[in-house]
Amino acid sequence: MTDLPDRRLLLVHAHPDDESINNGATMAKYAAEGARVTLVTCTLGEEGEVIPPALAHLAPDRDDALGPYRAEELAAAMKELGVSDHRLLGGAGRYRDSGMMGTGQNHRPGAFWSTDLDEAAGQLVAVVREVRPQVLVTYDPNGGYGHPDHIQAHRVAMRAAELAADPGFRPDLGAPWEIVKIYWNRMPRSVAEAAFARLRQEIDTTPFDEAADINDVPGVAEDSVITTEIDGAGFATAKASAMRAHVTQIEVAEPWFALSNALAQPLFTTEYYELVRGGPSGTTGTPAAGRGSAAERETDLFQGVAA
Repeated sequence: MTDLPDRRLLLVHAHPDDESINNGATMAKYAAEGARVTLVTCTLGEEGEVIPPALAHLAPDRDDALGPYRAEELAAAMKELGVSDHRLLGGAGRYRDSGMMGTGQNHRPGAFWSTDLDEAAGQLVAVVREVRPQVLVTYDPNGGYGHPDHIQAHRVAMRAAELAADPGFRPDLGAPWEIVKIYWNRMPRSVAEAAFARLRQEIDTTPFDEAADINDVPGVAEDSVITTEIDGAGFATAKASAMRAHVTQIEVAEPWFALSNALAQPLFTTEYYELVRGGPSGTTGTPAAGRGSAAERETDLFQGVAA
């Protein structure tokens, strides 16, 4: 392909809304700068809880119509972020939301958690070889907070990166492509602690009755693990608007938001990452060491990446 832009970013997420919460500002920033931003969502989030009472009938224990509705929310969110390339892994409905860990939904037919790893990774390999991203963003091995679909999304993304570079794997899916840099979503513990301290002081000024716990924030890690931070202040409105588009799942009251548990959390506009593959210069090899000081961190996911 000769019409690809110089910078290409691929993000792999488990359900609609995960992308806006974790990476909304990053996605909007790079899209605005002309990079190709590709989002792959692995399920439709059919097992999610529904916030608005008027939409409660969509729930899996009633009409079981939440998946298609969340696909529409996802499309609306991507418009807010300026992202035109968003896909469902293997097509809409191929993999079903697996529910929370330890529930019966984990192993129901089509559940993403119980799908064959290489089969699902092959679906992603086709995307990788088509768009040829230099940078991949996904979850850490625990999926940020232990949800089975998040863990599986991590496994599928990492496996697909490996298989996409292997010329012996499915040549029918296109020419091999090696992703130069791979990042996991992270949140520095010190940043989260400071934000939650402020939230607890201001909770009475919010529409929420109670604050969540720092452990409810996916990917919290010690500051020394963080290699990269993206200042998304200029895209705060886009991120909040994208989160609002996921109306069944999120209630936004900037600079806070809540999920279906109605517990308030900070809405972070600076987004953080751990570089786990690719050196500081963007070459393949040993990942960059963690950088506890913000002054030492990368400020661009494409730092050192050649066009």
